[in-house]
Amino acid sequence: MRLSAEERRNRLVALLSASSTPISGSSLAKLLGVSRQVIVNDIALLRANRPEIISTPSGYTVIGALPSMRGFKVSHTDEQMEDELSIFVDAGAIVVDVYVEHRVYGTIRAPLNICSRRDVENFLRDIESGVSSPLKNLTSGYHFHSVAARSTKILDEIEHSLRERGYLIEVVSAPVVYEAKKYG
Repeated sequence: MRLSAEERRNRLVALLSASSTPISGSSLAKLLGVSRQVIVNDIALLRANRPEIISTPSGYTVIGALPSMRGFKVSHTDEQMEDELSIFVDAGAIVVDVYVEHRVYGTIRAPLNICSRRDVENFLRDIESGVSSPLKNLTSGYHFHSVAARSTKILDEIEHSLRERGYLIEVVSAPVVYEAKKYG
């Protein structure tokens, strides 16, 4: 029996939510008996209303399905942004968001969902266009990232790398706000 488009999309959400690891588009296509392109289109439609569904280098996942989340308070220069973001994605993590604690405006948060070197390049290209500057520049370089990964071991490795490079200020409990995904 062939599933309707709505049933297929509901099944996609269920499969992604039940998995603690990303699932490739090809694997989803086989499971649902459709082409990979149908899966790509379905994911695009789903993400319009379900921004917690993200694309990673290993496939699609639901951020809440990743078992480990950690917040990092960091500080670095604009020139070190690529290095800092690469630490996260090279370890296989997702930089869910960036936020600052502004003394006047309070918490200012922006979704990132950066999970690959390509996402890092796109983000830096947008920043370098000069239209806007990084949130960290509002708070003398200090900012926070909520980071999701498949394991605490990955987050421990990231913590070690950030500390080693002098970027880490402290590890924090980071509440995650899911908003519209811009990168990825």
